[in-house]
Amino acid sequence: MKTLVFGHRGVPDLYPENSLQGFRYALYHHIDGLEFDVHLTKDNIPVVIHDERIDRTTDGRGLVNSYTYEELSQFSLENYERIPKLEELLALIEGRDVLVNLEFKTDKIHYPNIEKIVVDMVSKFELLHPVIYSSFNLSSVKIVQELTDDAQFAYLTDRRVDNPKEFMLTNHLDALHLQFFQPDIENKERVWTVNGSLRLRFLIKHGVDAVITNNFERAMKIRQSVANKKANKKR
Repeated sequence: MKTLVFGHRGVPDLYPENSLQGFRYALYHHIDGLEFDVHLTKDNIPVVIHDERIDRTTDGRGLVNSYTYEELSQFSLENYERIPKLEELLALIEGRDVLVNLEFKTDKIHYPNIEKIVVDMVSKFELLHPVIYSSFNLSSVKIVQELTDDAQFAYLTDRRVDNPKEFMLTNHLDALHLQFFQPDIENKERVWTVNGSLRLRFLIKHGVDAVITNNFERAMKIRQSVANKKANKKR
């Protein structure tokens, strides 16, 4: 099975993270999947940004949910784009052969009703593949499971999961999104955030379901190199 390559927040090695510019680049260069993060504004607009605060990635300050979207739009990313609405990114993805890993950033602030707002919005777009919903907050994943069957569900963690197969079965999960490799669940394991060439090669050789990376082009070249070596050995 081919290891899939997901762009972590787009292509942060080239463009500002979670920017439409980065997502466009990844789409035009045939990435397997996009990973991105969603928060809610004060007026319940889902926006694509990683942190609870806008300080690190924009020229503004404060919590995402302390602003309406109109107020948030006065601030810019490094490329002078505004923080994108989820709706804008879904419109970009619609009809394209790309997987979507949408992370609910609810482990620090569990925005009221975010899961339903997002699922309802996703349902309005013609996506070619079921969305992968993930979160560090297992409660968010369980809420989404009640809202839709047409999706995959994954738990994010930076800790080792004991009895991972049992954990996935108990919590009705399709995959685990792990920071570190765990053997025996390779086809259900997506590893983040993998940027070093040696680590990418190791994980691809071991056949994990996906790697989530800041430089998808490097990862795809390594994947092709691993495939070529396997093909040469069979000759």
